[in-house]
Amino acid sequence: MVYLLLLLVPGGLVAAFAFVGYCFGTLGRIGLRQADRVVWLRVVAALLGAATALLYVWGLAHLVGAIMDVAENGADSAPLRPCRAPGWEQRAQDPGSVDYTVRYLPIRFVCETGDGDGHVTDAVPDYLNPGVLGFALAGAGCAGAARLASRRPGPRATREPSR
Repeated sequence: MVYLLLLLVPGGLVAAFAFVGYCFGTLGRIGLRQADRVVWLRVVAALLGAATALLYVWGLAHLVGAIMDVAENGADSAPLRPCRAPGWEQRAQDPGSVDYTVRYLPIRFVCETGDGDGHVTDAVPDYLNPGVLGFALAGAGCAGAARLASRRPGPRATREPSR
């Protein structure tokens, strides 16, 4: 589980920098005034991809913090500290939090109880998963629009008949 986080965090940062590099490289090569609609749609899609990657890495950082909190609790480990959300006293008296699970899509920290049930904690902010989804869908929409616009034939030049 931790090993996957060690791959996803640097991978997300590399993806974000690659998207931003594509954006500025394309605009620097073509120029702001010479860029057409297709180029702008691709640039906006790349920026939305970078925002998606950075927001996802931010959520992974929250997961890492919750996992480190579980690992370093010591005597204060029952129930698990990240599982102490509002109403945790009642849940601790029932079967109690015995383990946790990390979900990557959507990003979640789930506390599992002794009877096999579980509940999602507030270790990951509420805005994070809808934000990742929104940026990803908007980026995919811009990339799709750029693809459609690049396939559409542009205005045709009229040709004078040769004499």
